[in-house]
Amino acid sequence: MQYFSIFVSRNDIDDLEDKISDVFARTYKVEKRGNDYFLQTNSMFKKQKLTIRTLTEDTAPDYFETNIPGMMGFYSRIPFADEDLQGRVLMQISVFNTLLAIEAEKDLNEGQFQSCLELMAAIGGIGFIQDGTLLDSDGRIIVHPDGASGPADFKVHACTNKVMGPQVTTEEGGRRKQASIAYIRELGIPCLESMPELPPEEACNWKSQEDIARRAAALLIVIQYACDVAQGADLGESRDFIIELLRKFGVEDELTDNERELLEDESPTSQAAINITWQYEAYWALIWALGLVEKLDFPDQVCDCDYAIWAVSECDSFAEFYRKTSLRSHEEILDEADRIYRLHWACVNSRIHDQEAPAGMNESIVMERRRGLFWMIGRFDEAWDDISMDT
Repeated sequence: MQYFSIFVSRNDIDDLEDKISDVFARTYKVEKRGNDYFLQTNSMFKKQKLTIRTLTEDTAPDYFETNIPGMMGFYSRIPFADEDLQGRVLMQISVFNTLLAIEAEKDLNEGQFQSCLELMAAIGGIGFIQDGTLLDSDGRIIVHPDGASGPADFKVHACTNKVMGPQVTTEEGGRRKQASIAYIRELGIPCLESMPELPPEEACNWKSQEDIARRAAALLIVIQYACDVAQGADLGESRDFIIELLRKFGVEDELTDNERELLEDESPTSQAAINITWQYEAYWALIWALGLVEKLDFPDQVCDCDYAIWAVSECDSFAEFYRKTSLRSHEEILDEADRIYRLHWACVNSRIHDQEAPAGMNESIVMERRRGLFWMIGRFDEAWDDISMDT
């Protein structure tokens, strides 16, 4: 294999030179010419050379306009064993905006290939091998050329520019961003200053107090069923009880597609249940916004599940639950959303570099808290199951 391509969705390539040097400078002399990098081993004998050409939508728009549709066409014709995986692959390809095309003089040797994988992990890229095999950022196979699924647990990643469009700055958003950065740095946590601002209060698609209360009640109830699934309880009895509770509170229509699928599945998987039980943390953000939790603590410890249950279970109806609530200001909610957004980047950055999340953070807590907060502010007006987790 003489060529290896790394595709990625990135806001910019400002740190790319540092990433390449971090990976290759131990063995190679790295020379940059324009947007391309020319690498040659330091050894006096048997010199090895690599070329890394970088293309972006800004520097090579014609390439992306022509080749991204072609790449999507190629993978749409492959008979994927998993149609859902095919959809995720096609979605990922559609948001690629950067390419690192790596070329060896002959075939890549094992050391060179491992360095390519290390670079791919450092920038969060997807690897494309000439036979059509796709690799995730950890070097695991996403899909084989014949459509067979690989072992990768693949999730789509899109940079904010691809999702949000060009960055928009406002005085309000700038103040909020700088306050979050100051808080994060005070804790000694890495922070990426180039992450965009969240929209100002007036530009958000806010959920109402009643919307939030209904989502909270429905979620809390269905989480109890998910816990029963995960613990191997009698699902028939549990399902009947949960459905009756949803009807009692009048929130059966508030279920998301994933929640409804879990309830209706005759043999729900433990993983589907675990995914929903983690949403205790999203629920916690909702009841914080409703004034039922005093503050959102640092995301290193799971929420108080007993109190979380009590907040709804002590009520005999949705009306009684709703009367207990008092919505916090939009400013408070946006401040927390901005902070968790930037903390999430720190978690992802550590994971990519095979490190523990800083300051003892739990990335699952961070993600679910972000789900709740971003849903309330209506950043992209996304459905609960589809909240973007880009960083």
